[in-house]
Amino acid sequence: MTMSNDRSLVLLQGAIGGVLAGIGLTQGGLLWMAPALALLWSVSRSPGASCIWGALAVLLSHRWLLALHPLTWIGVPAVLSFPVAASIWLFCGAAAAVLVGLWAWLGTWLAHTATRDGGFRAKAFHLLLMASIWGLAEVLLARLPLFWIGVGGSLLPDDRALAGLARWFGAGGLATVQMLIGWWLWQTLLAWRRGIGWRRPLVLGLLFLLLAHGLGWSLLRPAGASAPISVALWQPAIPTRSKFSELQQRRLPEDLQQALDRAADLDAAWLVAPEGLLPPGQTLLRPASLPLLTGGFRWQRGQQRSALLVVERGEQVASAFIDKHRLVPLGEWMPALPGGVFRGLSAVGGLQPGEPSRLLQWPGPAAAVAICYELSDGAGLAEAVADGAQWLLAVANLDPYPLALQRQFIALAQLRSIETARDLLSVANTGPSALVLATGKQQPLLAPFTAGIGLADLHLHQGLTGYTRYREAPLIGLMLFGALGLGWSHFRA
Repeated sequence: MTMSNDRSLVLLQGAIGGVLAGIGLTQGGLLWMAPALALLWSVSRSPGASCIWGALAVLLSHRWLLALHPLTWIGVPAVLSFPVAASIWLFCGAAAAVLVGLWAWLGTWLAHTATRDGGFRAKAFHLLLMASIWGLAEVLLARLPLFWIGVGGSLLPDDRALAGLARWFGAGGLATVQMLIGWWLWQTLLAWRRGIGWRRPLVLGLLFLLLAHGLGWSLLRPAGASAPISVALWQPAIPTRSKFSELQQRRLPEDLQQALDRAADLDAAWLVAPEGLLPPGQTLLRPASLPLLTGGFRWQRGQQRSALLVVERGEQVASAFIDKHRLVPLGEWMPALPGGVFRGLSAVGGLQPGEPSRLLQWPGPAAAVAICYELSDGAGLAEAVADGAQWLLAVANLDPYPLALQRQFIALAQLRSIETARDLLSVANTGPSALVLATGKQQPLLAPFTAGIGLADLHLHQGLTGYTRYREAPLIGLMLFGALGLGWSHFRA
């Protein structure tokens, strides 16, 4: 009976921790994530409880996936619409469960060495190794097809000070730091419960938090920037489910022309429009009164691609572009199937990816471009900044998803700005349309789900941060240090 009760308690701890993590990934803030990670460490000897933690964290933070329903507008029968949307949501939860369970299993296997050696040094090496593995795993997952919202970005929007450490270590480093904070909280609570020596680790941990916040805040010092450039952005708020209707396609060219004229009246340097706005081959009704950067589709060698298109002043067709590289499985990219009957879960299924580079070279200042959830890949944007990008641009279409996803999207935008010390302009069909300064401070420009033209004072920046120079090298070094230290402790024992 006692063993059964202990097992039930461990599973309950995993469930509570997963719920707290799901809230933290949605709302942001260390106050949610620190106890969630403390509970994860407390159940990490149980892969099953760890799986529950991972599943609940992602099911709560990615519940906006259920807004895919109804899917009847793309040909999915009404009776299958919700089951399909729910299956995608549950698949993401199951993937998270497997990943966190594997991390816990690896930690348990490695812990045998630390426990057998019995020394504090071996346990410290084990801690550094497991925390850095988690951080590097988040960086890797951000480059894979699924949209992974990890622990690294959960500090924002509330804790820009601690998030300032991303200037050196990126999102993976922030995840590692939070894993260390969770372990400290768990160990302090254990010591307090036993009534043995809990005051010292409590004080030392609080001092670490204070110093980390101070260091992060100091890294957010404004760097040298150009005079502001007035840039207009258009948020058309076109419902995705009616976007490809005949009526909407007839209205689009004139609406776009009016947006260009309005931007010219505002003396904007150029106009930015969201992802997927123009169909292939679409030309402007009249020569552009100012440069236009807009999402759209294009054909190349018989392959359709989603891209950011550049129409120069006085022209009607695009002369430069950057293709989307990271495509949404089922929604945009489909494997070759016999007969080609199933086109995917969107009206544009069957796209092909472009080149990995996110650097846009055009007559204006070079930009690092993220199309939709490419924004989750900080390493790709950092590479573009190292190659010369002076600002960041994120274009997206987050309809029909709710406001919860927009909050997560802008938190990622803040993290990318902090990592690279670049202003970021976010332009989306229904929002978020905002300017994020190089310090990570957000300036909303248009209310969500409303059509309009916004104006942003964009600053161009030079110079490289530690993260844009070295990216994951420090975190890899920390992981190797932990692995070698743990191996040496085992050898000495």
